Amino acid sequence: MLNINNPEVDSSARNILQQVFGYDHFRDRQESIINAAIAGRDSLVLMPTGGGKSLCYQIPALVRPGVGLVVSPLIALMQDQVNTLRQLGVKAAFLNSTLSWQQKQDIVARMNSGETDLIYVAPERLSQADTLEWLSRHRISLIAIDEAHCVSQWGHDFRPDYLSLGQLGACFPDVPRMALTATATPATRQDILQNLQLHEPVVYVSSFDRPNIRYSVAPKLDAKNQLIRFLENHRADCGIVYCLSRKKVESTALWLNQRGFNALPYHAGLPGSERAENQSRFQFEDNLIMVATIAFGMGIDKPDVRFVAHLDLPGSVESYYQETGRAGRDGQPSDAWMVYGLNDVVQRSQMLERSDADEIHKRNERSKLDSLLGWCEVTQCRRSSLLEYFGEKLQAPCGNCDTCLDPPKTRHGTEIAQKLLSCIYRTGQRFGALHIIDVLLGKDTEKIRQHGHLHLSTFGIGADLSQNQWRSVIRQLIVRGFLVSDAERFGALRFTGTTHPLLKGEIDLMLREDIKKQTVARKTKIKTDVGEENQELWEALRTCRKQLAEQYGIPPYMVFHDNTLKEIMQQKPVRHEELLNISGIGHAKLEKFGDEFLEVVRGYPGESFEVRHSRQVGRTDQ
Repeated sequence: MLNINNPEVDSSARNILQQVFGYDHFRDRQESIINAAIAGRDSLVLMPTGGGKSLCYQIPALVRPGVGLVVSPLIALMQDQVNTLRQLGVKAAFLNSTLSWQQKQDIVARMNSGETDLIYVAPERLSQADTLEWLSRHRISLIAIDEAHCVSQWGHDFRPDYLSLGQLGACFPDVPRMALTATATPATRQDILQNLQLHEPVVYVSSFDRPNIRYSVAPKLDAKNQLIRFLENHRADCGIVYCLSRKKVESTALWLNQRGFNALPYHAGLPGSERAENQSRFQFEDNLIMVATIAFGMGIDKPDVRFVAHLDLPGSVESYYQETGRAGRDGQPSDAWMVYGLNDVVQRSQMLERSDADEIHKRNERSKLDSLLGWCEVTQCRRSSLLEYFGEKLQAPCGNCDTCLDPPKTRHGTEIAQKLLSCIYRTGQRFGALHIIDVLLGKDTEKIRQHGHLHLSTFGIGADLSQNQWRSVIRQLIVRGFLVSDAERFGALRFTGTTHPLLKGEIDLMLREDIKKQTVARKTKIKTDVGEENQELWEALRTCRKQLAEQYGIPPYMVFHDNTLKEIMQQKPVRHEELLNISGIGHAKLEKFGDEFLEVVRGYPGESFEVRHSRQVGRTDQ
């Protein structure tokens, strides 16, 4: 086994980082992770989306002799990463259901002739004996298991095919295995280690914090108009809007287009060709909104997604974190915005109760939903609470979430809660939130007359609060365990074992006041670090990138990320050697794209070609 601290190992990894990927230094714990894999150690890597997980297995797979095997459940991610690697000069391929028989034979032939550096494979393919037998005839340098949380039944995205991956250690006993994920609670981490049977693994846990993302959550009052107000600050941006149902996806996309936004739908019920076309447009185009169910997003590596909005409540904190993590992968300021309501809880609960899952799984999912609701109703720093869920402590409030920027007001709520609980009790714990609120407000509805609730002592005793304020009170009592919304009885509100002490006034309850403002939106456009003097050059660089992307049939970010373009704009390189000093430009991209971008820079004023070239010549003469 190699020494993990061997300087030759360090040098090989750094050379590939610089020459292939075009970066001067590793981020966070990347170098330690890479060196452990090169030294032959198994590892578990927890790193947030956009933290650089891919490099952690790509570089050691290139350093070690043989072919790197990457297990990924996501067709989109396979294709995206393989395309990206090919632009860097890396011989990468994928095997999945989208390939024809002839394409698969071509990949097998290239692999057999030693023309492959990395191969991406779906987990279900590795459960087939013939695939394992074929792979065993090759020298495997590394096995990377991406989205490793899928192996845990306690995770938010459990996939049975992942359970068979534990056999890889026995099939390839001398090959280091690396499990990677962006979302895993301590319990899920333990499941990953146990189910994948990693051997004496090194565990690396990076911070889950994404400080460039601003988190904002508001009660759902008029969801579509709330969304429009939020989107006004993102008119020129790419983003994702998540909805729970296919029908809502399509109606929301249509509604946004009618109001001047460029929006596309995406859900599993669309024809495969339409899904592929919409996903491709999202990857290639600017200023486009994808309205989608959770069928969209995993494996999307677009770096400049400026916002992720939720019109419906996700199923868990893990799901929310993963979905919002698709924003701001380039490190630039981005927004995670959500509206939610009691109906979301009822709908989620009904879906769970109607599922074929066993009672243990249902109980686990209920607990996760409760945790997410509790996070929605927090009064302290929202980012701190999110990180605490994953076992991480933030030293101070973040200053970049809605609760930090506009702290919610609280008030003594015992008497308010007593009115609500008394009304629920006197109506027999048989009715949902809407009817209970109507009774409290003293509304003369047909349903109230039908059940004789006009004559209850609680009829009209809550008229001092609005309907939305009562909704907030109900949500908070559900979150704190004083009430449950019974999905099997159409959302009927019922007492729990802790309700009676509150009803008797034995508990001093503080309630969060409902937020009247819908979101803490950014008051200005997100800064692009482009001064007025560089605006023309910036647009010319973007145009050049777009033309090259169209020429090679790849998304613009696969040519260069925005951060690389900004560095070109600021440094104004005039020689190939200067381009190589810019982050994100390696030798393959220099050869493929360098001349076009140098030509753009030379055509713009400032201390450009003539002045800088003369200085370079002067230094050479000395």
